[in-house]
Amino acid sequence: MAAIEAKIAALEKGGAAEQPAAPLQPFPETPPAAPAPAPGTTAPATEAQVPAGAAGSGGPAGALPIYGGTAALSKIFNPDIAVIGNFIAAAGKNEIDDRPALALDEAEASFQAIVDPYARADFFIAFGQEGVEIEEGFVTFPTLPGGLLAKVGQLKQQVGKENTLHAHARMWPDETLMQRNLLGGEEGLADAGISVSRLILNPWFFLEATGEMYRGDSSVFSTFDRDDLSWVGRLRGYRDVTESTNVDIGTSFAWGHNELGPDATTRLIGVDATFRWRPLRRAIYRRLIARTEFLWSRASGLETDGSATSFGWYAGGEYQFARRWFAGARLDYSERAFDPSLSDKGGSFLVTFWPSEFSQIRGQYRRTRYAENVTANELLFQVQFSIGAHGAHTF
Repeated sequence: MAAIEAKIAALEKGGAAEQPAAPLQPFPETPPAAPAPAPGTTAPATEAQVPAGAAGSGGPAGALPIYGGTAALSKIFNPDIAVIGNFIAAAGKNEIDDRPALALDEAEASFQAIVDPYARADFFIAFGQEGVEIEEGFVTFPTLPGGLLAKVGQLKQQVGKENTLHAHARMWPDETLMQRNLLGGEEGLADAGISVSRLILNPWFFLEATGEMYRGDSSVFSTFDRDDLSWVGRLRGYRDVTESTNVDIGTSFAWGHNELGPDATTRLIGVDATFRWRPLRRAIYRRLIARTEFLWSRASGLETDGSATSFGWYAGGEYQFARRWFAGARLDYSERAFDPSLSDKGGSFLVTFWPSEFSQIRGQYRRTRYAENVTANELLFQVQFSIGAHGAHTF
């Protein structure tokens, strides 16, 4: 320390200028010419003469090889690939909806890429306990005339909100009672078909109108002939209320033949609403999402009453109370699709921890009262983990 102080004092007195500073040069000086080689010898290569590819191979330091072009070219024909594992453990007793104690419930592999300037393709293949299936696989044309967007392939039908979500994108490990009783359970409404939508802008809402046509072979609808198609329509409105909150409201309609016979049909009408709050200054610490859905199902072809109208709903939400911690709750009620005199009801509490954006740990306590006068109390434990670049799903 004493030496440093003495040096500073010398600089202040001006006695530290041992040599005058060299004048600044507008351009670097021309390096001196290499001496002429002796007769019969070869001049050594200078740094400027070394090929760029030789750097890093024991040659002198200088220009480095550029690999960016090669890496980019190698990806032209390769889609973005990701795999998401969904592990679920269950404790307790449930005589109606029995689950394994430990199971890798699903592993979803995704393949996504831009086909050309006018289309992109998305494939989602699910590996589950019962085998392998194409959860979704479709091509999207976003620049059709008239501002239309079209999807062609295997699609999740636009009926409500939960039906369109993949298992790893839900706010809870299980499916709601409404989804289970009226929309075919975890698989939901998914079929081969065509979806056409258009965005309508106005001062109050961003509106999206969607019309879909499907083969008519899903967990709710059945096909007995080539003409037994199913039809779906949806109108969705989105609005920013403040800089931190927004509201998403939608209504859906679906119609098709059911499993009771070629003359039997099922009609679905649904309403859903989602509220999101995420303050910009505290976005990584606080946020809230609340969602509810109501669904009416009218099925014809019953031998007794001819038709049955069933109703189901759920309301749930999730609140972030710390950097990686979330707490949530959900209420469920649903009648059975072909027998509305039978109804199930339940409630759930959840706690979620995100170690990172690539993994999630969740615990859920749920209590369900089934129409068979059976009460189930269960604890579900979920671990999700992912690798690769998985594209975002529909907002």
